[in-house]
Amino acid sequence: MIPYVRDMAFDYGRPDQVSPLIRRVVANNPGPFTFRGTGTYIVGHGEVAVIDPGPDLPEHLDAILAATAGERIAHILTTHTHADHSPLAHPLARATGATIHGLPAPGADTGPNTGEEPDDALFRPDVTLKDGDRVSGPGWTLETLTTPGHASNHLAFTLAEENALFCGDHVMGWSTTVITAPDGDMGRYYESLQKVRARDFTTLWPTHGPPITEVTPFLDAYLAHRLGREAQVIEQLAQGRGRIRDMVPIMYAAVDPRLHPAAAHSVLAHLLHLARTGRVATDDIPGPDATWRLA
Repeated sequence: MIPYVRDMAFDYGRPDQVSPLIRRVVANNPGPFTFRGTGTYIVGHGEVAVIDPGPDLPEHLDAILAATAGERIAHILTTHTHADHSPLAHPLARATGATIHGLPAPGADTGPNTGEEPDDALFRPDVTLKDGDRVSGPGWTLETLTTPGHASNHLAFTLAEENALFCGDHVMGWSTTVITAPDGDMGRYYESLQKVRARDFTTLWPTHGPPITEVTPFLDAYLAHRLGREAQVIEQLAQGRGRIRDMVPIMYAAVDPRLHPAAAHSVLAHLLHLARTGRVATDDIPGPDATWRLA
């Protein structure tokens, strides 16, 4: 069982000092994929970085500017380009002169198919990041950790001074993460989880929900849950259910039916990974409507 953490004290628009170097401002965009809303992080004091500015909501822009009044926002970093993470980057940069860091959008609008937030196809960073790149200010250092899986352009950012990781949607305390094929990739997601686990962080700060402080057991449970879903897919195929639409109601019977379309995409991601590793096959074009079988 994943030891979910869901308790979170906040008010929309209120800056909360959640650690010595971190403030959080939550946008008023709650939903089945955003939990209470997008948590925008402000790192440092005086000269600061903003991580995941969030959706393009005027009141959220005002809240970030109010939270940093008298300070300089020098850098804006985005974990990925879903519409609940990056659209406010350019308005915030115009208001502050900050430099935008991240990876460009892959270009596919996945929202209508998955129920997930669509891609911010207009996002273009000033600085394109790669693994190990650093951004720093007075008393703080952020290092880029590439974490593809949830999205091909997903990044996380370490905060060296607090041994913490801003993990975007890669790991969330309140829920599992949707892996949306073809941009999302289950095999790369497994690798990214192991990469994060190997760094032995003290705290994970997801963009949605409260921090994760029991990091290693949480990541172990997160990975075990994914492998359990993989085993369920194999069991469904063994029982003769070869279509995703027949698997999902059984595999996700305890999950809100509103999330079943997203779950179907995670099942597809599992099947594509199993096909690449030679364990399942299909005679159809590999996709959501294919009929699958054990190899």
